Amino acid sequence: MAASILHPLDKKSAGLAFVLGLVTILAALGSQYIGGLVPCELCLEQRLAYYYGLPLLLAVLVTWNRMPLAVWYIAMAIVTAIFVWGAYLGYYHAGVEWGFWPGPTACTGIGETMDFDALSNLTPVIGCDVVQFRFLGISLAGYNALIATAIVALLGISIWAQARRNRRV
Repeated sequence: MAASILHPLDKKSAGLAFVLGLVTILAALGSQYIGGLVPCELCLEQRLAYYYGLPLLLAVLVTWNRMPLAVWYIAMAIVTAIFVWGAYLGYYHAGVEWGFWPGPTACTGIGETMDFDALSNLTPVIGCDVVQFRFLGISLAGYNALIATAIVALLGISIWAQARRNRRV
């Protein structure tokens, strides 16, 4: 019974990684457009992992049984690397927020000189070291780091399960 539930572990963990990523990016966009939180430059850069990784993971899921195994491994490795990059950015951003290390000068520096005639065209700029929202003491950048790490773990489980299953055959 337990073996039948876990049989397609590779597909289930990859599918769960996709759903988790999709919910995360939709929540980020919702917090911006519905909740009114203004993302900083690092916040926007962290989203790139979802913008690049999720469509590729969806393509892998849709063509799961139709692609050669070597291509599957390459595609899954690329998706995993993209989310490793996303997790790194999340941890880096959380460290900037906690003051563990300096952030990029583009969003934590003093900027360039400004023309006072352009004051009417200003858009809000949020520093990368400013936390707009915390839940249970963790910022959104911290949650992104944890979620991206969970996605990497799920993708790793998927690759491991596929390799294990193909070794038996």
